[in-house]
Amino acid sequence: MTIAAPEPKENQGRPEPRVDARLKVTGEARYPADFALPNLAHAVLVTSSIARGTVTAVHKEAALAVPGVLDVLTYGDADALENPTFGNGNMTSVQPLKKRRIEHDGQIVALVVADTFEAASEGASKVRVEYRPEPASATLESEGTEVIPAVGNTQNHKEDASVGDFAGAFERAPVKLEAEYRTPAQHHNPIELFSTTAVWHDGDLTVYEPSQSVHGHKNALAKQLRIDPARVRVVSPFVGGAFGSKGPLSPRATIVALAAQKLNRPVRCVVSRMQAFTTQTYRAETRHRIQMGATPNGRVVAFSHEGWELTSRPDNYVVGGTDATTRIYDWGAVQSKVSLVKADRQTPGYMRSPPEVPYVFALESALDELAEKLGMDPIELRRVNDTMAEPIKKSPFTSRSLMACFDEAAKAFDWSRRRPTPGATRNGDWLVGYGCATTYYPSNTAASTARVRFSPDGKVVVQTASHEIGTGVRTVAAQMAAERLGVDVTAVAVEMGDTSLPPAPVAGGSNSTASVCSTVLKACDAIRARVFKAVAEINDSPVAGRAASELDLQKGEVVAGNGARAKLADLLRKAGVGVIEEYAEFIPEGGAPDAIAKLYQGQTSMSGGSHGKKMMFAFGAEFVEVHIHRLTREIRVPRLVGAFAAGRIMNTRTARSQLMGGLIWGMSSALHEATEIDPRNARIVNRDLQDYLVPVNADARDVEVLMLSEVDREVNPAGVKGLGELGNVGTNAAIANAVYNATGKRIRRLPIRVEDLLA
Repeated sequence: MTIAAPEPKENQGRPEPRVDARLKVTGEARYPADFALPNLAHAVLVTSSIARGTVTAVHKEAALAVPGVLDVLTYGDADALENPTFGNGNMTSVQPLKKRRIEHDGQIVALVVADTFEAASEGASKVRVEYRPEPASATLESEGTEVIPAVGNTQNHKEDASVGDFAGAFERAPVKLEAEYRTPAQHHNPIELFSTTAVWHDGDLTVYEPSQSVHGHKNALAKQLRIDPARVRVVSPFVGGAFGSKGPLSPRATIVALAAQKLNRPVRCVVSRMQAFTTQTYRAETRHRIQMGATPNGRVVAFSHEGWELTSRPDNYVVGGTDATTRIYDWGAVQSKVSLVKADRQTPGYMRSPPEVPYVFALESALDELAEKLGMDPIELRRVNDTMAEPIKKSPFTSRSLMACFDEAAKAFDWSRRRPTPGATRNGDWLVGYGCATTYYPSNTAASTARVRFSPDGKVVVQTASHEIGTGVRTVAAQMAAERLGVDVTAVAVEMGDTSLPPAPVAGGSNSTASVCSTVLKACDAIRARVFKAVAEINDSPVAGRAASELDLQKGEVVAGNGARAKLADLLRKAGVGVIEEYAEFIPEGGAPDAIAKLYQGQTSMSGGSHGKKMMFAFGAEFVEVHIHRLTREIRVPRLVGAFAAGRIMNTRTARSQLMGGLIWGMSSALHEATEIDPRNARIVNRDLQDYLVPVNADARDVEVLMLSEVDREVNPAGVKGLGELGNVGTNAAIANAVYNATGKRIRRLPIRVEDLLA
C-alpha cells in the first residue's frame, strides 16, 4: 500500500481506484456544459452595479444591434414565472427579471442571448441600466441592519438549546472565560463554473446543470415554469466541485429555460467567475460570544454560546451551529441563542460544514483559552469534559471515539514536544507554535432509492440519481454492489446524475455514502435472496437444499458454509434464471413514512445528528504546527495531522483524499479566505481568484491523515457515518491556537493575516 491508498483496518474497505478516474483524466467525462447540442445559442448575464435601490430603465437597443445577438430578456419577460420559495429547493426567493427592486450587489437584471458567446458578451457589455440607488447596509455592524431571532423566523432552527441555571452556575464558577469571535464571508470557487443549458422538445424540457440534487432541481424548475415535473429532465453526470453551492436551484436556471423556449433552440449560459460571486450563494459572516465557567480541575459547569449570522433582506437563511456546540461536551448548565442580521446582501447558502466551520472555531478557540487560564494541557481539558451522553436531553452517542482520535493524532504529531509558554519554541528566525482542536460532524442518513441489475455473466449495473461531485460516491456504490454480489469492482457499472434514474438525496450533509450504500446493500441483498432460493432448488447442485444463511457469493461462485461451491452462471442457467433486477427503497430508522414520496418530489428527508433518540456523530482530532517569522510575521503551516473516526470507511483511498482536502480547506479558512465587502456600498471587492486567496501546493507541505477503526451498527445498515465535511471543521481553531502558542497573540477574527500579528 501507499500513503495515498492506506492499508485498510477493521471495518474499512479496499483502496480501490476511482471507477471514473480514467474518464476524468482523459477528458472523456462529460460535465453539464460539455454536452454538444445542435444549433446552440449562448447567453450572458447582466448584473446590477448597486446593492440596494430600484431599476428605473433598461436600455437594450445597443445590445440588440450587435451582430449575432438574438434577444435581450429583461423586466416583463419573466412575469409568467411562479416566484421561487426560499428553502432547500431554491437558493433565494428573488426571481430575476420580475420585480425591479434591487436586493443585493450583482443581482441579475438582464440576459443577452446570441449565436456565439463572443456576441453575447459584447451585447451584455452594451446593456445600459438606470437605477434609483439607496443607502445599503453591508455587514453585521452596518447601520440599517435588522436583527431578529432565528427561532420563530426559520424552519431549520426551531429552538435555542438550554438546560439548567446558566447564570447561577457561571456566577459561582471559580474560573471564567468570556470572549468574542468572528468569521468572514467566504465564497465558493469550484473549478467547474456554474452553468445552465436548456433544451425544449415537444413541450419537454431537458436541463444540463451541475447539480447536487437533480430531482430537487427538476421539481423546482417545473414549479416555477408552471409545467408538469414529468416533462422536466435534469442531467448532471459529473460535477466539478460543489460543496453546497450547487445544491439549491439557482435563480439563473429558469430564465435560461425561458430564453430557450422563446427562441425555440438550445441556450447555454456559463456564469463568469466574477458574476458567480453575486449570483450564487456563499458562507455568511458570523459573530460569536462564548462564556464558560469551570472548576479548577477543568470541569466546565456553565456554557453559553450566542451567535449572530448575516442574511439577506428577503430570506431568513440560518445555519444555527449551537445545536451541536451545546451538546458536544459534558457541559453543566447551558444556554444559547442564534440571531439573524438582515443586510443588503444576496442570500447566503450551504458551504461545506455550514454550521460547524464558524461555530466550532469559536468553541475550540475558547477551550484553548480556558485551558491556558486553568494551566491545563488542551487535550486533557477535552478529556475531562468528554462524554457518552449529551447534556441537554442526556441522549447517548451511538459511538464516540473522540479521545482515541486525540491519542492517535497526538502520538503521530509528537504533541509532547509542545511547550505551553508562548514563544518558547524557535527554529532560527521562526517562532514555532502547536495547536489542536476537535472536529465533529453529524452522521446523516437520508431516504434513497436504487435499482440494481445482475446478469448471470457477473455483470452488474447500479442506477441511482445520486451525484458524483468528486467525493467518490460512484466508486463506493460499485464497491458495495461488488462486495454483496461477489464480483470484481470492474464488473460493476454505476449510472448517476440523471432524473431518469431512481431518486437519491441531495449530495450534502455528508449523507451520500451512507444513504446510497445502504440502499444498494438492500437491493443487492434482495438479489442474493432470489439467487440463493433458485440455486438451492437445483437437485443435482453442490449447494442443493442449503438455506440462504449458509450461502454466499464469491468471485462468480455460490459458496456453502461447508466449502461446497459451484459456478453461479452454471447454476442460474440450470435454474432457467436470466437477468435479476431489484428496485430498493430505503428509509433510515426514524425517517418519515412519506420520505420516499417526498424524494420523488425533490425533497430530502435526513435522519441522524442530534435529532433522534441517540446522538450520531463522526469525530476527529486535528493538530497543526505553525512557523511565524519573528520580524516579518509571515505565517507558514509546515504540518497538519488529523485522526478521524467515522464508522465504516468504504474506501481508504477516497476517504483519505477527502479528509486531506478538508484539512487544507480548514487551513484556508484560517489564513486565506475572506470575501471583502466595501462597507460604503455593500459591494464585493475581491470577486476573482487573483484577489480571493486560496491555498496552493506550497502552502500544504505535510498533511497526514489517520483513520481509526470504528464499528457503529446503529447509524445505518451500511455502518457509514460520513466524512466529506468532517475534515475541515476545527482546523481554523487549531491554527489560531497554534498562532497563540507561537506569539502570545490571541486572534479571534478570521482570517489571520500578517497585519494582525504586526499590530
